[in-house]
Amino acid sequence: MPARPTWKGYLKISLVNIPIKVFPATDTAATLGFNQLHAECQTRIQQKRWCPTCAKEVPNTDIVKGYEFEKGRWVVVGEEDIQKVRVESTRVINLEKFTDDTAIDPIYLERAYYLAPDGPVARDAFAVIREGMKGKAGIGKVALYGREYLVKVQPREQGLVMYTLRHAAEIRSMKEIDELSEMPASVKPAEVKLAQQVMGTFEGELDFESYKDEYQVGLREIIDAKIEGREIVAPEPEAPPKVVNLMEALRKSLDTISTNKKKSAPSERAAPQRKRA
Repeated sequence: MPARPTWKGYLKISLVNIPIKVFPATDTAATLGFNQLHAECQTRIQQKRWCPTCAKEVPNTDIVKGYEFEKGRWVVVGEEDIQKVRVESTRVINLEKFTDDTAIDPIYLERAYYLAPDGPVARDAFAVIREGMKGKAGIGKVALYGREYLVKVQPREQGLVMYTLRHAAEIRSMKEIDELSEMPASVKPAEVKLAQQVMGTFEGELDFESYKDEYQVGLREIIDAKIEGREIVAPEPEAPPKVVNLMEALRKSLDTISTNKKKSAPSERAAPQRKRA
């Protein structure tokens, strides 16, 4: 099923305006979801909107949005009021600053979206901008889902990818984590070197397709078993051993890795030579 855009507007760089569509880059349908049921009869629970003052259920047509400006006092904001907010980012993603595509700390990244040209006329300009942005990222704003987001836009494959960014005020300082306040000021160089050796044995190209959500796979197995009337006995999880001597644990890690590599290496036995007639 083709992806559907969640936003349409323009990508703006200086005086260049390109009609674009914005698509979610992630698929939430790929994750198993559960509904709440009444345990007695297995009927799906209904979420009813209830007014305690009037003691009755309220239909969607009678529900409005309200902002509490004082304790117990509300101002009602209707859709016609929201439509009066006409910031540029409602229809235009204006890239006002450019930086290296690796310059932004990943902690600021939130959700990912794909950008594509809206219509044949926009394709050439879109392709030129995408090519010109290689190695760079543009910073701008977009209004989505009732708020304005700071965004990072950069080239990816045939299109552009846009990340919504958290604002600096949303990032919690690590100084607030009490468990990190008493970290040692220095570490032993020999232990660091041995740790780097262990990690070095696992270096290689990263292939995300080789990683699966084992939790989701396990849930699917349990669901299928219950549908078929089978029972699955889960193995008891083993607690990892506590590290008493770090150097000893690192040395054992290297020895284990070395032994496993030797076992998995194909035997290089020479083929027996045929006797000449």
